[in-house]
Amino acid sequence: MRVSFRVRLLLLSAAMAAAAAGQAAHAQQTPPAVGQPRAELALDYSYLRSNAPPGGCGCFNLNGGSGTFAWRFKESLALVGDAGATYSGAITPTGYDLILSTFTAGLRYRTRLGHSALHPYGQVLAGLAHSSGSLVEGASPAAANAGAAFAGKVGGGVDLNASRRFALRLIEADYLATTFDNGKNNHQNNLRLSAGVVLHF
Repeated sequence: MRVSFRVRLLLLSAAMAAAAAGQAAHAQQTPPAVGQPRAELALDYSYLRSNAPPGGCGCFNLNGGSGTFAWRFKESLALVGDAGATYSGAITPTGYDLILSTFTAGLRYRTRLGHSALHPYGQVLAGLAHSSGSLVEGASPAAANAGAAFAGKVGGGVDLNASRRFALRLIEADYLATTFDNGKNNHQNNLRLSAGVVLHF
């Protein structure tokens, strides 16, 4: 079942990337409206709810930040690259800590709410996850792939445009799946919530 989930997520990401490449080939014919920013950089605070220890929930919280670059090649479509890192110093009562980093890329679809300054979007991204800290080195020595595991994100958010060059990311919510070895199911379900500022170029 776990392999099937990874294959489906990878195939979905590949299909989205192929569609994006096809759209990019025709971007010259239908560019964004004149004067509209084509690139953006978001700097966010990120909260992560994770269940890395196997069995039951075993849930804990991590805090950190993320940076996201998006290049809009159509009015509503953009290629996205996201890098984030979160940390927790108290995973277990014995004080194990964990740093979880992700590096993902994919496709984003953005829409407008009439003439509103609110811009909701949805996205699908895939890439790699990296973990370090005493939880991996001590409590979970079986995590042989701690340096590079699969990571997939599906989610979306809402931006509030304050000006042509600046926006507030009110909220972004992503389901983040990782596949670190844990000696049981080698699968982690995570919820990432982010908010911050967006610079348009």
